[in-house]
Amino acid sequence: MKKLGWVCALLLTLTGCLGVPEPVEPVQGFDLQRYLGTWYEIARLDHSFERGMEQVTAEYAMREDGGVHVKNRGFLPDKNQWREAEGKAFLVGRPSEGYLKVSFFGPFYGSYVIFHLDKENYGYAFVCGPDTSYLWLLSRHPTVDEEVLKAFVSTSKALGFNTDELIYVNHASK
Repeated sequence: MKKLGWVCALLLTLTGCLGVPEPVEPVQGFDLQRYLGTWYEIARLDHSFERGMEQVTAEYAMREDGGVHVKNRGFLPDKNQWREAEGKAFLVGRPSEGYLKVSFFGPFYGSYVIFHLDKENYGYAFVCGPDTSYLWLLSRHPTVDEEVLKAFVSTSKALGFNTDELIYVNHASK
């Protein structure tokens, strides 16, 4: 578990970390309290810290210092084991903007930019990191409607993400 957190932190450190890729813009009217809870990873671009993982979830809860406790969890079927990484996140800029910085190791932070959000129900979110190599579709449920998936792909592609390389996450238990 600690190794996964260390790898995440190292990758975020090496990538420059904070910032928003052009022309992405964080959502406005963001409500952190509504964003808390469990999210399922539906699709992502590949990175070594998640490679081969299925049943990936992210849990967000408030911390006493006003930050957010982050717990990412995924299953590695080839090793028949679960992996977890725990970290912390803080809002960057205005509290009504979907832009956070997240750390899984020490003082090193990476961008967590929510660039599209189901503002009515907080049922799904399009998220990226500091550049176009980091991309996730998150949902409150292990599946999303086909319309949401198509919107994610088309919106992300228009913003410069390589959607041909998307990995669609399996949430079926073995």
